[in-house]
Amino acid sequence: MNNTFTNKNLDNLNTQVLDWKTIQTQMKNKLGSEIYESWLKKINFLEEFNNYILLSVPTRFIRDWITSRYLDQILQIIKNYKKDIIRIEFKILDQQSIKKDEKKQSINNYEIKENISFIKDSYLQYNRIDPNKRFDNFLTGLSNKLAYEASLKVSENISHYNPLYIYGGVGMGKTHLLNAIGLELKKNNKVMFISAERFMYQFVKSIKSNDMVKFKEFFRNTDILLIDDIQFMNGKEAMQEEFFHTFNALLDKDSQIIVSADRAPNKLSRIQERIKSRFSGGLVVDIQKPDYELRKKIVEQKTNELNRLYSDKIKISKEIQDYISTEITVSIRELVGAINRIVSFSRIYNKVPKLSETKVVLKDLLNLAENKVTIDLIQTLVCKFFKISKNEMLSSRRSRYLVRPRQTAIYLTKILTSKSLPEIGREFSNRDHTTIIHSVKTIEKLKEKDPEMIENINKLKNQILYNNKENEI
Repeated sequence: MNNTFTNKNLDNLNTQVLDWKTIQTQMKNKLGSEIYESWLKKINFLEEFNNYILLSVPTRFIRDWITSRYLDQILQIIKNYKKDIIRIEFKILDQQSIKKDEKKQSINNYEIKENISFIKDSYLQYNRIDPNKRFDNFLTGLSNKLAYEASLKVSENISHYNPLYIYGGVGMGKTHLLNAIGLELKKNNKVMFISAERFMYQFVKSIKSNDMVKFKEFFRNTDILLIDDIQFMNGKEAMQEEFFHTFNALLDKDSQIIVSADRAPNKLSRIQERIKSRFSGGLVVDIQKPDYELRKKIVEQKTNELNRLYSDKIKISKEIQDYISTEITVSIRELVGAINRIVSFSRIYNKVPKLSETKVVLKDLLNLAENKVTIDLIQTLVCKFFKISKNEMLSSRRSRYLVRPRQTAIYLTKILTSKSLPEIGREFSNRDHTTIIHSVKTIEKLKEKDPEMIENINKLKNQILYNNKENEI
């Protein structure tokens, strides 16, 4: 990562370096020697910024495993020493690359280059196109063939389908396609790949620092704009206004725009009609849930990748591969996550897992497609569990016997659905997003010290996900 700053921003740099050896010791003490030696020892400290740190791990698989299992605990350990750190980012680096980076850092730490503005450097930190997400390793089936073909056409003939709007559920491969388009087009074009959330962050930051001119110039001078998760703009009027004008400016100069979202343009809530109209005026394609044949191909490919990655050869039987392909139907991300879990089980215990063990390891992922989780379902089951009425839960009353169930329902909605904070707030009698955040944090803190809360949450999750039945393996 290129860390160059103008003079006026040197004061923002976090100069107190985090003692990573202390953090490593704490991780080993709190999470255990076995977990530390198997996974956490491979983490290397790279760099610290104002409110986040950059760490490295040798493979994507290790990154995904650590992120899904230990990230919150690691962040809490770090926050005990530096409270202003609010997130962790990972970079994939082998040991040789780390040594080169450390040498370069020691020679030229915090070099100031006047010809690169701070705002541009800030954008570039989030304009990362992953070289591993390409067209040639995007597996296709009936559910995603049209989206794939449209993306391929755009990468061959820009502005012919403009804008290209790809929508589908979480973990279906939308970001992979955007990344693949960017990877192809960046060879001969200026490409900007950014999430809607990061676009908003830079927009607000530019307003506060009086840098709106640079903001407009940077985004409107690109040849290709790829923007992920556009539904994040809902309800943000000022951001939508700026995006609309940027959108028009890019179209006027025949720049290509590719957008992804979790729903069709006409289903976007609290987005200006003129923006939805612009989206609908281009090519709109969707990605549906993967069919069995596609799921099977993905499981086989992922297993083969891991066999190549590990010299000890991962053994996942044909029976287990077929079982995963049949049972994990929600998304491609869930499918890959299931394979990663089984592989980790195999490596940690040095054994070939049986089908019964596979079912235990994947218990929380199984059959989710059969049980569509809605906010209404969560509210109904939580009310039944705590023996209160739905009207009481959604009321403004703050009696303790109502507040805790309400917070529990909000927490479960946040972790079990893909709804945004404003959307959750509207379903809970138009409560604002700060109330939603407070509710989620309250339950998270209670889970750390209250065994009864943990038990209640687990019971409710099982009821919501498994149709009121405890799955017994």
